[in-house]
Amino acid sequence: MAAVTKEMSIGEVVMKWPESAGAFLEYGLHCYGCAAARYETIEQGAQAHGIDPEILIKAINKVIEKKEE
Repeated sequence: MAAVTKEMSIGEVVMKWPESAGAFLEYGLHCYGCAAARYETIEQGAQAHGIDPEILIKAINKVIEKKEE
């Protein structure tokens, strides 16, 4: 079961679960490959782009869980 949290860095999540990139893109967070993604948390990135972090986390976990099935 995926356990992505808003405290995790964007880069950490994409490196561990590459399929999560689609969820970031779907919600308009295109910077998952930029230098800031290494240290910026999902919550920080989401808020900077006007995205509800809780909704983004749910979408990311859903994508990861689907892949793991």
